[in-house]
Amino acid sequence: MKVTGIKSYSVAGESGRGYFVVRVDTDAGHYGLGEIGIRGWGVAITHAIDHLAELVVGADPWESERIWQEMFRSGFFPVDTVYCCAISAIDIAFWDIKGKSIDKPVYKLLGGPVRNKVVSYAHVQGIDIDDIVDSAKGLAEDGWKFLRWHQLETSDYDDNGVGIFDPLVSMAKTVESFSAVRHAVGWDTQLCLDIHTRLNPALSVQLCRDLEPYKPFFIEDPIRSENPGAYRNLRQQVSLPIAAGEQWGSKWPFREVIEEDLIDYARIDLCIVGGITEALKITHWAETHYIDIVPHNPLGPVSAAACVSLCMASSNVGAQEMPTRPGSFDHKLFPRQIEWENGYSWCPDVPGLGVDFDIDEAEHAYVNPQEMGLQLRRPDGSKTNW
Repeated sequence: MKVTGIKSYSVAGESGRGYFVVRVDTDAGHYGLGEIGIRGWGVAITHAIDHLAELVVGADPWESERIWQEMFRSGFFPVDTVYCCAISAIDIAFWDIKGKSIDKPVYKLLGGPVRNKVVSYAHVQGIDIDDIVDSAKGLAEDGWKFLRWHQLETSDYDDNGVGIFDPLVSMAKTVESFSAVRHAVGWDTQLCLDIHTRLNPALSVQLCRDLEPYKPFFIEDPIRSENPGAYRNLRQQVSLPIAAGEQWGSKWPFREVIEEDLIDYARIDLCIVGGITEALKITHWAETHYIDIVPHNPLGPVSAAACVSLCMASSNVGAQEMPTRPGSFDHKLFPRQIEWENGYSWCPDVPGLGVDFDIDEAEHAYVNPQEMGLQLRRPDGSKTNW
């Protein structure tokens, strides 16, 4: 079996959500689907995929480890995050192809299921506290057992997509929102907060201390990600569980935080980190330090299927991010998706990832992949992370 072609699809579904899906075809008639992790870099990643196709077309998808090494190392200089996103999509598609070629779901290729389903958490929506509480109550009533929202902005976004973020005001609002949601949904529902790399370490420490009475399941991305070693200082001052890693491409940035036990949950993004091949290595590495994985999944059905496949076959799993209930959106583009019920997600016992992508529909749903997204500024006009 040989790869005959790779094609990228930047599309928008009926819901208005955008996706960047990659399809890898073979001469055996099997095809695989992957997804990239950073749509805002879609133009550059498209070129990276086309470049990597020079190595991939003609290769055997079953040789995924060899091909991964070729894609990562053939330029002499180690690849950057743009190329890691491209490698991720191609690698995930390879695993989809491998499963289809032997009529097995991907999670069985990864060692088989250690669990039947994966507890998942939804995204609470809203800018003001009343909306956040209403959203959280609704999700809990629908059966979600884990909920997550991020540190609150302090203004609406203007017509140019720019909002104002005042750290101290946001911290006070965020603590108030956590208290209100905890009161509304009780103590049986697990609550997670994503600081979203918006604070410096000192402010992040203070926010974590203020949140201690409400017992968050974890605090995510409490500081910027460029220097993993900075978690060493944070770890000494914060008693809440720490989750991090969604912005890291490849296993290498995870080295310090795993080997020095600086995090409690590894936020592996399979669509950025290098696909299933690389995520599996990080997962087993984390297991030796009793660190659970909480795969980052803000994307579409292909990403969700890859993440849940990994979680079903891994012993060290905390929860799975699942912003929207699988099967409840964009059926025209994705006529087959993974399953969800009562707060749990799972991949069906079908060949491959268990998700499909309608090529004909995709041809009519094209959107320009180049988008920078929303921006946040401090009150003084300086840049802050979104």
